[in-house]
Amino acid sequence: MYSNPVITTKNAEDYEILKTLGKGGCSTIFLARDKITFEILTIKAIEKEEIVEKKHIKQILFEKKILQSVNFPFITTMTAGFTDNVYVYFVIPFESGGELFTLIRKSRSLSETLAKFYAGQVVLGVEYLHHCSVIHRDIKPENIFISREGYLKLGDFGFSKIIESRTWTLCGTPEYLAPEIILSKGYSFAIDWWATGVLIYEMTCGYTPFYSSSKEKQYDRIISGSYKIPDEVNPACKALIRSLLVVDPTKRYGSLKDGVYDIKNAKWFSDIDWSALLNRKIQPPFVPEVQNEGDAENFPECEDVRLKKRSMCLYENEFAEF
Repeated sequence: MYSNPVITTKNAEDYEILKTLGKGGCSTIFLARDKITFEILTIKAIEKEEIVEKKHIKQILFEKKILQSVNFPFITTMTAGFTDNVYVYFVIPFESGGELFTLIRKSRSLSETLAKFYAGQVVLGVEYLHHCSVIHRDIKPENIFISREGYLKLGDFGFSKIIESRTWTLCGTPEYLAPEIILSKGYSFAIDWWATGVLIYEMTCGYTPFYSSSKEKQYDRIISGSYKIPDEVNPACKALIRSLLVVDPTKRYGSLKDGVYDIKNAKWFSDIDWSALLNRKIQPPFVPEVQNEGDAENFPECEDVRLKKRSMCLYENEFAEF
């Protein structure tokens, strides 16, 4: 049984900072040790001044609310949260297997078995979030973490939102944006299924389907649904990708009459035991090398992270709310 995380009240003095794992637009991610329990954790420190200047207050509140509320095997949770005069802190369990992004780059592409194993967990995680009325809006390998045991955790809810039907903000990572986001027509949960299709493509092929060095060309390709799948990709996998990367969100898998079951019942997933996967009773095809609880060797040095990671975008217009 997966138990609820216990949200505790702490302060910065309760933790020893061991290493900087990464830096974002207005946040820094640290590897830390709880001085009382000696547990190894991740701390996301977000600068208050940046939050106010960039008008991200509502965004941070959404992220905090979601992290405190979610309870699912393949979703990151928050174990503690606190503030001081400079930062807002989110304390999150440390997943020592590193980012899926790093594994894909090292391997160039994943085996079909491993890609399917990971994709299944993402499908279950997205299904759970949508059941909770949460739209993620930034599903990509950089936001998916590998546990020491070899399972996944979908994290980074910085762009996530609780919605009833539609929202309009242009946000996310360019390579993963759905057509309806780019066209500013308003969008809903279907964008996460589009991103899942892009993710399956990237895991299988080693690169994203619409990539171009020109953002304009990349957006044109996304809007027109123009991409090619290599011949060596399993036909069943191709069929699922094509059913997810449908330009019209009303005709996209995940948004049809049977919802997520169209995805789960896809031929590519025919050998997946969804109950066993949910209960983590499947032996992971890949288990990361981890020497000890605080081993961060699967995370690249912070300077390398800033060079390799893809840019994110967040734009508001006068009619949109985050």
